[in-house]
Amino acid sequence: MKIVVIGGTGLIGSKVVARLSAQGHEAVAAAPNTGVNTLTGEGLADVLAGASVVVDVANSPSFEDKAVLEFFETATGNLLAAEEGAGVGHHVGLSIVGTEREPSRGYFRAKLAQEDLIRKSPIPYSIVHATQFFEFTRGIADDATDGGTVRIAPVAYQPMAGDDVAAQVAKVAMGAPLNGRIEIAGPERFRMDEFIRDALAYWNDPREVVADPHAHYFGAEVGETSLVPVGDAVLGAIRYTEWPGRDAVAK
Repeated sequence: MKIVVIGGTGLIGSKVVARLSAQGHEAVAAAPNTGVNTLTGEGLADVLAGASVVVDVANSPSFEDKAVLEFFETATGNLLAAEEGAGVGHHVGLSIVGTEREPSRGYFRAKLAQEDLIRKSPIPYSIVHATQFFEFTRGIADDATDGGTVRIAPVAYQPMAGDDVAAQVAKVAMGAPLNGRIEIAGPERFRMDEFIRDALAYWNDPREVVADPHAHYFGAEVGETSLVPVGDAVLGAIRYTEWPGRDAVAK
């Protein structure tokens, strides 16, 4: 089965391509550096020819509210139109746990708009809602840093390894369309400030982590359950302390 992975050369996409290929599928990595651009439509018709499934794990190059909304609306609209023309039978989109609960965050609004486009398309679909990735731990700390202080909201947090994300996305891609969503999360739940504090301590990072209920998480305050599943979820297998990339992220 030919499965095209949009964003297939990135962190999650490359892992999805590898897993699908290992299962005997013709997994094609599609990205601007392979001649496929969903914003302009360049290369879409060619890469989608003969495809049964499309997996979209591409991300916006900008998190600014207007730019990220324009990216997901334009790219997703172009992609879905091209899929319809090519006769694709299953669209798999990777999104974020909590999109429908956090309309105050521009990035979440943009992902929700993307999901709406997917649902309204005539193409059968599956949406995978994932929690934050272990790989972005340092970036979260850096974004929340003011001088030598890292201000983090003391809210529930359930991050997961990129390998576990890719495993579930690939599994969904190989299955029948859900015409709905599945939520995936890490195997352990933490308090976010404690998780970041422990991560920095492990790296011998001297920054002080302060629990601040009003701290922004990439642009907006978050509630107690904003970043975690509130119902059933498929849990990953890799714990943070056992994650092979833990030392690499420290560098």
